[in-house]
Amino acid sequence: MRSSLLKSSNFIPSNLNFMKETWTFDFPKSENPKDQLIQLFALKQNELGIFLSYYYKSEGAVVENVEVDPRSLQLIGQTGSVRFDFDLVHFNACLAIHDKKRESMEVQLQLDSGKETVLLIGPIWQEREMDEI
Repeated sequence: MRSSLLKSSNFIPSNLNFMKETWTFDFPKSENPKDQLIQLFALKQNELGIFLSYYYKSEGAVVENVEVDPRSLQLIGQTGSVRFDFDLVHFNACLAIHDKKRESMEVQLQLDSGKETVLLIGPIWQEREMDEI
């Protein structure tokens, strides 16, 4: 889990950025949207890996083997949340690094029945850019 740079100090570096990723899938109207969402996420494992990898690109890591936790799926009307479990893989052949650990992330959902889509909204993370030399 990422720690907050703002919690540890009142100093806010000028190179601090905030990131919040989104991803959209087609999602036709359904009488049982929870089951349909679980099926969709199982089919879109690779795309979910790309979406979640954006949060770890500064670490040089990628997300693989994304699975939805069906018990975590909450849906009230057109909004909800879900938790994805995944392997976070750090790999660098030059430095002989190949590390894999299991992680999870909660993502918000917004169904749009008019457009027949589901929008995934990732958490807001604070991200530092490279320091100037």
